[in-house]
Amino acid sequence: MADTQDPIAVSLFSELFMADQLARNKLSKALPKGMELSHFTMLNHLYQLTEPRTPAQLAKSFALTRGALTNTLTKLEWAGHIHVSPDWDDARRKQVVISPAGRRARDTALDAVAPMIMNIIERVGPDRVRDTLPVLRDLRRNLAED
Repeated sequence: MADTQDPIAVSLFSELFMADQLARNKLSKALPKGMELSHFTMLNHLYQLTEPRTPAQLAKSFALTRGALTNTLTKLEWAGHIHVSPDWDDARRKQVVISPAGRRARDTALDAVAPMIMNIIERVGPDRVRDTLPVLRDLRRNLAED
C-alpha cells in the first residue's frame, strides 16, 4: 500500500496546485478587458485544431460538465469568436470551430500574456523549463486517464 503521507506526493501536488492558482491569477489580470481565462483557453485549444469538435468532445478535453462548457461556448459565440453549427452527419450534434474574429482575439490575448510568461521563463531558465515540459505532459496524461 502506498504511503499516503509520502513527502514527494504531498510536495508535488502542493506545488502543482499553487502554481496553477498563481498562473490563473496572473493570466487573468494580463488578458484583454472582457476576456476570461476560460475564453482564452478555449480559443487557444480551438486555434490549434484542424477539425471541428462537438461540445461533448470539448467538455471531455477540459474535464468540464456540459453545462459549464455551454456557458463558455455561448459567450464566445455571442462575441463572434466561434461558430456553432449543426453536424451534417448527425443532426442531434453540433460542431464548434474558431472564427476569424476568434483567431484575432486569441492572438491579441496571447500578445498580452506573452511578456509575463517570457519573463517567468527567463527567470526560471529556458533550459529548465524545456526539461520540465515532458514531465508535466506525463503528469497531465496520467491525470486524464483516471
